Amino acid sequence: MPLVTPAILQDLAPDGVLRAAINLGNPVLAQPGADGEPQGVSVALAKALAEELGVPLQMRTYDAAGKVFAALEDNAWTLAFLAIEPVRETQIHFSTPYVLIEGTYLVRHDADCSTVDDLDQPGRRIAVGNGAAYDLYLSRTLQHATLLRADTSAGAVDLFIEQGLDAAAGVRQPLEQVAARNPHYRVLPGAFTAIRQAVAVPRDHEAGAAYVREFVERRLADGFVRGALLASGQTDVSAPR
Repeated sequence: MPLVTPAILQDLAPDGVLRAAINLGNPVLAQPGADGEPQGVSVALAKALAEELGVPLQMRTYDAAGKVFAALEDNAWTLAFLAIEPVRETQIHFSTPYVLIEGTYLVRHDADCSTVDDLDQPGRRIAVGNGAAYDLYLSRTLQHATLLRADTSAGAVDLFIEQGLDAAAGVRQPLEQVAARNPHYRVLPGAFTAIRQAVAVPRDHEAGAAYVREFVERRLADGFVRGALLASGQTDVSAPR
């Protein structure tokens, strides 16, 4: 384990506390526990990092990744768990990805589409969570379909259903849960992108970012990340090696 220097502590815990943003809007990364406290791989990583730094952990929860990113302007956190996206890299340092997640579509069971590419057609309307990684990705890659934005990823599913849209874009696992509960919907095979989840540090925190990058690589190598995913029931998610 590398030496924790004053510069690292100033970047990651400037007031003596590691303030971590936890996105409960992505249930692959974090979920409310039975006691109401957050749990999941991002929580496990935040706790392990705070222990290494020798500082208390303060978790601030959000229901959407876009809200986590927006909170950076208020200095609400010094550590976050977000997908790597070019538009975010102007303000954030990202670690090595620690989880790979598929972005795909929820559609009606009788929809006339069989692959993710079938959705990018004129007149198609797709619901997305505002500012989510797949919103950012689809905003720059779709050529014909129209995106309609909800405040959160769960809200995007509601928008899709309530307005009779062609699809809801999102993370595969929660979309499959919706389809499992309602036979009127299905999830398309394949993915329009592999979402690379990483640990984020504000852009001007160079020493802290370097430490976090090395920390994540160690926790991937020693199996900590894979163990945390399994412990939180995420058995079908890839942890890079």
